Amino acid sequence: MTLNSLGLDSKKTKDLAGDLNHLLANFQIYYQNLRGIHWNIRGKRFFDLHVKFEELYTDANTKVDLIAERILTLGVTPLHTFEEYIENNKVPVGKNISQDDKAVRLIVESLTVLLKIERLILDKSDEANDEGTNSMMSDFITEQEKTVWMMKAWLNEVV
Repeated sequence: MTLNSLGLDSKKTKDLAGDLNHLLANFQIYYQNLRGIHWNIRGKRFFDLHVKFEELYTDANTKVDLIAERILTLGVTPLHTFEEYIENNKVPVGKNISQDDKAVRLIVESLTVLLKIERLILDKSDEANDEGTNSMMSDFITEQEKTVWMMKAWLNEVV
């Protein structure tokens, strides 16, 4: 086993960075979905949802930066083209969504995909003793689980 300057196994670190790049690509699509529903939301709940969607896309933008910086910290180049994002994407793409229910469902579906990717990374980062990535994934998961619960409550559904 070869250790890098962070004291982590070089092979496991490279693999984790690949998984983080996959997460980065999916977060970029999620972010763009949020921008789209923020711009296009219509109806009686416009004012509340417009503000909420802005809050969510601002948070997603921050997370995109954190993920990219973690990838760089691990010694790998983050994905940074739309072609790479689309190629690695698993998040549903929302197009011309203006209805409140459809917008909120898109958020729930997207976060469900992101949570699966993050849990995989959490397991791998734990095995690699990578506390930096582990801590970041743990924080993301906690926040996103709460958002899913709130969105499901808004839809009058159970988690």
